[in-house]
Amino acid sequence: MSLWNRAQQLPPDALREVQNVYGEQFPIEVRHYLAGWIEDKMHQWNEIDPENVSHSQYAHSLVSQLIQEIENKALNYGSNEDLFLVRIRLDEAANMFKTRYLNSNPLVLVGIIQNCLKIELQLVQRHENMLGAPHTTNMVIEPCAEIVNELDILHRRTRETADILRQLEQEQESFALQYHDCTKINAHLSHIQSQEKTPQNREVEANLRRRKQLGEQQLTEKVSGLLQRRMDLAEKHKGTIDRLNILQQRILDEELINWKREQQMAGNGKPFNGNKLDTIQEWCEALAEIIWLNRHQIKECERHQTKIPITPHGGVDMLPTLNSHITRLLSSLVTSTFIIEKQPPQVMKTNTRFSATVRLLVGGKLNVNMTPPQVRVSIISEAQANALLKNDQMSKGEMSGEILNNTGTMEYHQSSRQLSVSFRNMQLRKIKRAEKKGTESVMDEKFSLLFQSQFSVGGGELVFQVWTLSLPVVVIVHGNQEPHAWATVSWDNAFAEQGRIPFTVPDKVPWPQVADMLDAKFKSATGRGLTEDNLRFLAGKAFRLDRSPQVQDFTNMMLSWSQFCKEPLSERNFTFWEWFFAVMKVTKEHLRQPWNDGSIMGFVGRRPAEEMLKNSKSGTFLLRFSDSELGGVTIAWMYEDTSKAGDQRDVFMLQPFTSKSFAIRPLADVIADLKYLLYLYPNIPKEQVFGKYYTPIGEHPTNNGYVKPHLITHVPGWPGRGSTESYPNTPQPMYPMHDTSLGDPPSVSSNPSDCVSTMPPYNDTDYPDILENLPDPDFTNFSLDFLHTNFMKQQ
Repeated sequence: MSLWNRAQQLPPDALREVQNVYGEQFPIEVRHYLAGWIEDKMHQWNEIDPENVSHSQYAHSLVSQLIQEIENKALNYGSNEDLFLVRIRLDEAANMFKTRYLNSNPLVLVGIIQNCLKIELQLVQRHENMLGAPHTTNMVIEPCAEIVNELDILHRRTRETADILRQLEQEQESFALQYHDCTKINAHLSHIQSQEKTPQNREVEANLRRRKQLGEQQLTEKVSGLLQRRMDLAEKHKGTIDRLNILQQRILDEELINWKREQQMAGNGKPFNGNKLDTIQEWCEALAEIIWLNRHQIKECERHQTKIPITPHGGVDMLPTLNSHITRLLSSLVTSTFIIEKQPPQVMKTNTRFSATVRLLVGGKLNVNMTPPQVRVSIISEAQANALLKNDQMSKGEMSGEILNNTGTMEYHQSSRQLSVSFRNMQLRKIKRAEKKGTESVMDEKFSLLFQSQFSVGGGELVFQVWTLSLPVVVIVHGNQEPHAWATVSWDNAFAEQGRIPFTVPDKVPWPQVADMLDAKFKSATGRGLTEDNLRFLAGKAFRLDRSPQVQDFTNMMLSWSQFCKEPLSERNFTFWEWFFAVMKVTKEHLRQPWNDGSIMGFVGRRPAEEMLKNSKSGTFLLRFSDSELGGVTIAWMYEDTSKAGDQRDVFMLQPFTSKSFAIRPLADVIADLKYLLYLYPNIPKEQVFGKYYTPIGEHPTNNGYVKPHLITHVPGWPGRGSTESYPNTPQPMYPMHDTSLGDPPSVSSNPSDCVSTMPPYNDTDYPDILENLPDPDFTNFSLDFLHTNFMKQQ
């Protein structure tokens, strides 16, 4: 029974206390008319910490869903005049949630709802405890405890039916003995009746008749008792099977499916508690034990019934039906608990080694390990997966590729009580692709790994054919296909619906759901998630509104798959996802520490960055992700030329640095090199922010006898007009101060072709080792100042 149904059954005084919990902030009408939806989402409410700002996006998504449910409910009541006032109250609540909480602070509403439900539960529990009534307190708040409690009940019922079965067996044995006695009496009586009718024989005959009558009367009573006990036992088994069916559906269709869903979302970076599978295994093993014991009891009842085949007049034998139901439950449990504990990589490159682990949750309990089953892995297409789910079987040889090392034997690990097999050295050698349509590419095509096995239980009494499919996999042959492949996988992980046809996904989804996915992926890759401002910037870019007036609310806007990763951004030759993926990659590989420190603003447009810096003092800078270059990071800074009269302030942008640049010179060292960068926006000394990341300059020779050269980032003509900090041989600034009436300010290039070396002139014969040991000249975005003394060979 749901928590709200239990609350409504309270006496008037207790019910008034529950009603007082709800007020204007969370109207009781919403609690009443959306009770089922609210309690179905209970685990999601509980996952959110109202004090944790990083949970804002998750809270925003859940509150948005709540508002949508309220509006749908109000719309459904629109044609019912009797519910006119209810519709108005629901509409008012939806509008209030929108204006007061949705965009400003959804965490506050989540906290209010959590508190209301907590107090409501406490009031219901208090009243039920006073009455001493049994209740399912943990159904809403602690589902694990309720499952354990139900398993205890089923164990108790199984012990009770075992006791009844033993009593039935004893009664049946007693009945058999008495029936045998009656048979002997009848035989003796028949013999006496065939003898001469002497007084002695007549007396014996009369005595035998009395004994026969009494015996038959007792047999009739025993038959009646046996029949009643058999029917009672069958009813008891039926009740146990009904409860087993409900609990098994909950464990398999809710808990295990939720675990699989969380496993899929972990592919997008969501937190994942893999240890929960051990708890689910304990539940499944308990189910397997209870089912097996009850099935054995039912088969014993059938055996007893065969020995003494008595049935009630006009009655129906329930045992075959019960046996069929309990066997079906066992089959469903076994086939559903053959699961992939560790998924194969969802972006799979041909001729590259990969791994996966498969586990049978009930294998140890059913002693499957006594004859360890073999598991075979193959790769199938989306169409083949669809056909498999429809027909529950695959045609022989119908595969879409060739996998090496694709067979393994399940092993039982005594310490963990797990029956599993780990494939550590699989390799996809060949792939057969479907014919492409329209704008489809190979990175849009999804495959799945099929794991198959066969084993028997009960001494070969039951044979199970089991299989399971991996999460969708995209197969690539080259690294440049990886970004789009991850777009396909990320969209599928985030928006796949339960029970879908493989592997269909919606073409459009609400922006808050996309934002939640992007935030999870960025946080998983870099260590820190995205702020509301970051997500608002990304929304503007995804909807191609970054150059238009700022849209404040993207909540109700739908982003299409095409906008996400098919259509190029405005005036660019790359898509939104390619831009985001490149930013995530460069941050993960080269900027992780300063990003986690909050030192990189990153997601800010060029013009907003200019506006922010124009009111700052000279030397103030910020770091932003380039709009024009994939994975590029540019430095924007304010510079004031004090050598001229009047307003000579302007914002400059350094040509973007990329992963290749940072592999040569880390970001912190680049900032240290550029002396005119003084303060990180808004006004933090750069040494305070980046000093801890500077690379110490080595002073000792390397093993080959040479001193390692010291690279320095240098922009010709800077730090600025009139400055005395220029490097030797640096010309005067080649970029005049910018006139804001002419459009965008200039981007200062740091390309080697635009730079001047600070090394004095030399001849090849002066320093014979210089030419031999110069680094690769392809240093994009850098001017390298080599101190010629560092190239002197050690004597």
